[in-house]
Amino acid sequence: MNRRDYLRTATAVGLAGSVAGCTGLLDGDGNPNVTLGEPDREVDASSEDLPYPAWGQKVPDVSVPVPLEDRTVSLRSIDKASLVTFFYSHCNTVCPVLISAMRNIQTHSLNEGYADEVAFFPTTFDPARDDADRFRAYADEMNVDTDAGNWHFLRPESKDRAKAVVQEQFGVRFDRTEPEDMDMYMFAHSALTFLVNADGYVERAYRSKSPDADQIISDLEDIRT
Repeated sequence: MNRRDYLRTATAVGLAGSVAGCTGLLDGDGNPNVTLGEPDREVDASSEDLPYPAWGQKVPDVSVPVPLEDRTVSLRSIDKASLVTFFYSHCNTVCPVLISAMRNIQTHSLNEGYADEVAFFPTTFDPARDDADRFRAYADEMNVDTDAGNWHFLRPESKDRAKAVVQEQFGVRFDRTEPEDMDMYMFAHSALTFLVNADGYVERAYRSKSPDADQIISDLEDIRT
């Protein structure tokens, strides 16, 4: 069963939402590709059973444009610890929380002197509205330091490409909605933030609408040292 097929099945039975716990120990559990131990899970499932890249698996081999830098980045080729999450800038519920958590970690990296050891890749699934100008305005709104050199907004080239990358490769579901009390479309979507090591392996998949920045900073410290 491929990831797309499993995603449908897992969503139907609610498996995805029941594997949020990630409290593994720091010993790698015998997996030479990762530093953090296998996370505790609320159900008996291995990483291969999950509808998204999980502990010990390679990050998907995808390349996505970086509009503010006029280049494209291959997520599997990043040679430092990185955080990847998915959002759209017109969201007024979940996405500001996801981006704020990531921004707080960026601020910590700047204050504690390891900004060059970590990279941040917030990836939009709304390329129709999230262009370079919108990213600049959103960065100001969210107090993100895009001049620090470690924050890189990613934007799939089209709606279809966003589906292919964000939903089919990373397991983050999103569906367009038309709220009656709003004059613009929105999205119903799931939330995931990935911590990837310098070799391109997933150390953690934080399946939370409100990621714990302190926990991520602690996990990040373990894989940086």
